[in-house]
Amino acid sequence: MKNHIDFDEVQKAMEDTVRDAFDYFLDRETGEIIILSEDIINKAQEILAESYDDDIGDFEDVEVEEAPVIPEWMEDEIELALDIFIYEKDRYVRIPERNPRYGYNTMKAFAGTLGDETLKETLLKLLDGKNAFRRFKDALEPFPKERKLWYGFNAKTARDEIADWLKSIVFEQENGPQA
Repeated sequence: MKNHIDFDEVQKAMEDTVRDAFDYFLDRETGEIIILSEDIINKAQEILAESYDDDIGDFEDVEVEEAPVIPEWMEDEIELALDIFIYEKDRYVRIPERNPRYGYNTMKAFAGTLGDETLKETLLKLLDGKNAFRRFKDALEPFPKERKLWYGFNAKTARDEIADWLKSIVFEQENGPQA
């Protein structure tokens, strides 16, 4: 079965490398991107911890013994989180953070395409050290044409990376390379 997947949403998820507020999952059956807040994830893990005695990492036959008291507005999301973590583990897969190596290689490859030698050298020098991605984008700010080219170049590279990831999890999508 082929599913439609929103590459832009997957790219946004992958580019959230900190994951301090949200985490992202792909529904293999529908292609939908599920976004769960850390509050929901933490509450679901609390419920699991209260329902399971020893090794919380082994959720195979976990049954929630008592209906936990949770705010009504959280119920559906917590139920979805529990499905993701316990009952439907094969259906959902966590979307990984974009590998910094890909980002670095993408910036380096893009800089290599530029005809402006001064800008090329500036961008390549910015790749050394902390916050390279931010400094790279900031350096492109005064160059609207090159900045637009960068966003297109980066989006294509990200699409290729996403397609490779989807193949690795054996997911067929309607609008891209097939797994």
